Amino acid sequence: MEQVDANPGLIFDRLDAWLDGFFKLLPNIGVAVVLFLVFWFVAKGIGALIRRSAERNDRPSLGEVGGALVRWGLVIVGAMLAITIVAPTLTPGDLVAGLGVSSVAIGFAFKDILQNMLAGILILLRQPFEVGDQIVSGGHEGTVEKIETRATLIKTYDGRRVVIPNSDIYTDSVVVNTAYDTRRSEYDVGIGCNDDWDKARKIMVDTCSGIEGVQSDPAPESIPVAMGDFANIIRLRWWTKSDRATQIHTQGAVIQAVYKALDDAGIDLPYPTQVHLFHDQTDEWDGDRAKQREGWPAGPGKSPKPARIGTSISQTQSANT
Repeated sequence: MEQVDANPGLIFDRLDAWLDGFFKLLPNIGVAVVLFLVFWFVAKGIGALIRRSAERNDRPSLGEVGGALVRWGLVIVGAMLAITIVAPTLTPGDLVAGLGVSSVAIGFAFKDILQNMLAGILILLRQPFEVGDQIVSGGHEGTVEKIETRATLIKTYDGRRVVIPNSDIYTDSVVVNTAYDTRRSEYDVGIGCNDDWDKARKIMVDTCSGIEGVQSDPAPESIPVAMGDFANIIRLRWWTKSDRATQIHTQGAVIQAVYKALDDAGIDLPYPTQVHLFHDQTDEWDGDRAKQREGWPAGPGKSPKPARIGTSISQTQSANT
């Protein structure tokens, strides 16, 4: 087996050559560092200008994202120029070509992140909703806290934070509850089948109009919508401010006041009523409507057969919807 001789002198020669090369590059490294620092501070200043300009136009989220993109873009350009100064054999064209190849790999690796970032920029530019708006998206409802490049943060009404990817918001439907100043609410009320429709409707509208938070324009209105099995249904509609707190508290006050007003006026608010009929199907006259008592009259001049099991009437209470 051939023996390999180690020559420590070669190692020191190589280290000496590296040190000589490093000292020769020190001027270039100094210039590169200065150039990079210049780009860094210029990028930071331009980013701050963009943020302040956007804040003056009441679009702070767009200013924050736009300023960050411009800042990092200038920093990357400064880094590329600094590298070409340290390594003169490496041209900016070579860096751009290498960056183009690597950007394809980065695009595949971070597809979801880049997709959310693009969606976030489009949301900030088109501005379908703003920070402070109350929205419904993906089954979540709450107030928009912040719009970032990756996700939109909302605070639910029970005090929880939901982070929704921007791509989901941009591609799915979003309900913006506070897009307009006012919002309509409605509630169905069942009155007795023998009660006066017009009287009940007037009581409901007059009572609703006097509730604090109900808008006078458009005015409240009532619409008959159904003749139910046990009640006639009247739909009461009114307008409030669009925020959730005003809408839900006003609705509670309207329901309570309308119930008391109808009750004081003697308007029946019936419960669902069901009649259950039982009979013994083993009797010989089962099916003979002249003899069978349950469910049919006994016939002229005949007394109905007494119920073997009996007739029961049950009432169940449920909320008017």
